[in-house]
Amino acid sequence: LQLAGKGAHLALSDVDAVGLAETKALVDASGVRCTTHYLDVADREAFFEYARQVAAEHGEVHAVFNNAGVTLLDSVENQSYEDFNWLMNINFWGVVHGTTAFLPYLKQVDEAHIINISSVFGVMAVPMQSAYNASKFAVRGFTEALKMEMAGSHIRVSSIHPGGIKTGIARNSRVNEKTVGVSQHEFHADFDKLARTTADQAAAIIIRGVLKNKRRIMVGTDAKIMSLVTR
Repeated sequence: LQLAGKGAHLALSDVDAVGLAETKALVDASGVRCTTHYLDVADREAFFEYARQVAAEHGEVHAVFNNAGVTLLDSVENQSYEDFNWLMNINFWGVVHGTTAFLPYLKQVDEAHIINISSVFGVMAVPMQSAYNASKFAVRGFTEALKMEMAGSHIRVSSIHPGGIKTGIARNSRVNEKTVGVSQHEFHADFDKLARTTADQAAAIIIRGVLKNKRRIMVGTDAKIMSLVTR
């Protein structure tokens, strides 16, 4: 919505068709062009086809925000490979797919930016979220290496590290209640209490950081504190 308010034309994708339609209706009120696509970011072939369609429909692409993410609460000892792969395919491979699928189109314009969403848990680790930590550390490493590779070109790259943001990520999580000792509902409720930054606030911080071409953008006071403590 904030990008639309700045006049950016948008191509939006999600696996949540209802939420996607709701977002499009809000964006359309801004008067910008907005296309929508159902997309599972874990599906590499679908992502490359999506990039092709976006380029065909919009003519050019200047910025890519890789923002899909889920979480998993379980111990290293007990978590299943099925759950681990589910998370990594979305959180890490989704970012890789989005970056590599759109990179050829970004190279065709005179100004471009890749924005990959990691997490404060891509800077520090916490127990019972080893898979999430692994995915977000991987996103950070992938993105920072990409920025070095793009140095001297017109393509800019930013790694985003949000703290607790009031989104639906906890609601869409997988929780091993026996291992963690809380239910998914309890985790969601606790997350909502601890998350101090709204999605609107997070978006404003991210856009401001992107416009300043920051390499690493910490989102929220909690993220800044955790990053400082870790260092």
